[in-house]
Amino acid sequence: MTTTPVRADLYPTRGLGEVTTPRQDPVVWSAPGAPGPIAPDDLGRFERDGFLSVEQLIGPDEVALYRAELERLITDPAVRADERSIIEPKSQDVRSVFEVHRISEIFAGLVRDERVVGRARQILGSEVYVHQSRINVKPGFGASGFYWHSDFETWHAEDGLPNMRTVSVSIALTENFDTNGGLMIMPGSHKSFLGCAGETPQDNYKQSLKMQDAGTPSHEALTALAGQHGIKLFTGKAGSATWFDCNCMHGSGDNITPYPRSNVFIVFNSVENAAVAPFAAPVPRPDFIGARDFTPVR
Repeated sequence: MTTTPVRADLYPTRGLGEVTTPRQDPVVWSAPGAPGPIAPDDLGRFERDGFLSVEQLIGPDEVALYRAELERLITDPAVRADERSIIEPKSQDVRSVFEVHRISEIFAGLVRDERVVGRARQILGSEVYVHQSRINVKPGFGASGFYWHSDFETWHAEDGLPNMRTVSVSIALTENFDTNGGLMIMPGSHKSFLGCAGETPQDNYKQSLKMQDAGTPSHEALTALAGQHGIKLFTGKAGSATWFDCNCMHGSGDNITPYPRSNVFIVFNSVENAAVAPFAAPVPRPDFIGARDFTPVR
């Protein structure tokens, strides 16, 4: 008689209650002194805080190019009708368009840009592939935010990423003020994993991409984390970028100002951390949300 081996799960989540687990993985995976576009001091700050801001990753002409492409995509009826487009429940405006590096050659070029993919390789210490890409659109006067969460909690539970060897970059295509729903991160929160309570509903992604519910921490846990780590709000001109670790506790508020906030969001995962079966969901999410093509970015 044979038995199925028990699969190791370093980060249990979606159980009866919340569980905090110390981080089992490095934050920076490359060897000290490894070449790359990030200076050693900045890499040290990323390891400590879980994020790194770049004031001008792309220039004004490039911003204009990517903004024009964003506008083209969100106004294209075929793109809007595609399952990769997420619609705001109230306004019926396009909220996000996923897999933009496959829909658009212009955004595919941004993914391959050494200023972008080179930083991912340096942080993760390996070749990388795109686990997820999207454009986020936050028009003024009521665009809804993204509730507090750790991306890794979802990617582990629902996509099957085994380890914290994944990094995201958010590149601003409009100015990020302190009032128009910008990214907020709890510095240092990436050093421990908060496993959330509750089972994953069937086809949870259909709801969570519009309004997160499963995989969100309790008010008590968020209050404790904020008390321990504080909250950093990111502002910056169009063309600025923020890199952040997959396990950072982060979120963003609604945008009730007249000023839109749009960005392109790219998630790079190490080819040595390819997705397996989900750890806390019945089936993986669709490929356009959590890729299962592990071809390295070239």
